[in-house]
Amino acid sequence: MTKEMLQSYRSKKDEIAELDWVLRHRWQDEGMIGNNVVFDYRKGYPRPQSVVGFDYDRYDRLQDRDNAKKALLEQECAEIEEFVESIPDSLTRRIFRMSFIDGRKQKYVAKAVHLDQSRVSRRIDDYLKNA
Repeated sequence: MTKEMLQSYRSKKDEIAELDWVLRHRWQDEGMIGNNVVFDYRKGYPRPQSVVGFDYDRYDRLQDRDNAKKALLEQECAEIEEFVESIPDSLTRRIFRMSFIDGRKQKYVAKAVHLDQSRVSRRIDDYLKNA
């Protein structure tokens, strides 16, 4: 696990929330209205007629794509949470949880665990180097 992967946790959680909103509200989007041309043969020869309506194929395709992306992001977040919770040292685990999962700045983490900011940073770097 790298520091960049851990730092992307908050971004992934935000993207999951955005995807969840899009998945629930996509049917209301005007972009789902489609236009198609059919041929009308009632007069004996083909006459093009425009048909406008909800594009179910596009809706299903976009929903499937976003559901797959959301599942992948949720899996990555679960792996990060599992990594943080598997840290044996209680202080290091709390530092990782506050820094990467809760998204707090190292200054506030240091104050919460009663260490200097440089010690918090060094503890994170040392753990990732040895993990």
